[in-house]
Amino acid sequence: MRRKLVAANWKMHGSRALTEQLLSALAARPPSCEVAVFPPFPYLAQALALAEGRLDIGAQDLSAHAQGAYTGEVSAAMLADLGVRRVLAGHSERRQYHHEDDLLITAKLERAFEQGLMPILCVGETLQQREHGTTEATLAAQLATPLRVLGERSALLTIAYEPVWAIGTGCTATAAQVQAAHAFIRSQLAARDAKLSKLIRVLYGGSVKAANAPELFAQPDVDGGLVGGAALDANEFLAICAAAR
Repeated sequence: MRRKLVAANWKMHGSRALTEQLLSALAARPPSCEVAVFPPFPYLAQALALAEGRLDIGAQDLSAHAQGAYTGEVSAAMLADLGVRRVLAGHSERRQYHHEDDLLITAKLERAFEQGLMPILCVGETLQQREHGTTEATLAAQLATPLRVLGERSALLTIAYEPVWAIGTGCTATAAQVQAAHAFIRSQLAARDAKLSKLIRVLYGGSVKAANAPELFAQPDVDGGLVGGAALDANEFLAICAAAR
């Protein structure tokens, strides 16, 4: 039985005051499900101190390089040294705005594993790809290189399905659409190794809110959520966590 995981991606939001407010609220009312929080880089150390081991703290990105003259980059080794346990790779905003491709994302996953970090690989289609009927082809392509290169290490992945067309657009994916995408992702895992489809958690990351979380999390192939804007409200986020039973 895969335990539900709810991850909070704060994106480029936050301050020291907000970090203290949100982490203190989560620590005061520990959710029953597994929780990971991904603050911006400047607040990682503060978040780690406030979490006191009760919550996983993760980074929103990492470098594809182990070390070197790469100004502005943050390595997996630095994150591990700080005490970070998780990291996102391949988020739709990194793919869109920074033109990250599957080879680069796979290199980031490799660096994460080398340092004992637990990465969440994000995949998902754009509105144009969905309208053209290429959702499954897109997901298959985004999974193919990481699964092939990582091999047995793939079992340590978590995957987040985030339909780009349903993030901050006002469009909402139905529970049936979400389940269909998650089932397809799981079929791709099973095609590689039957064990993978049973071991790997697949989270949903398309505008998860307290109102739709119960229905989404009730789907057989949805193992939790990657929460964006709603994670910046402690009460809203805790309500989402409560739905992850």
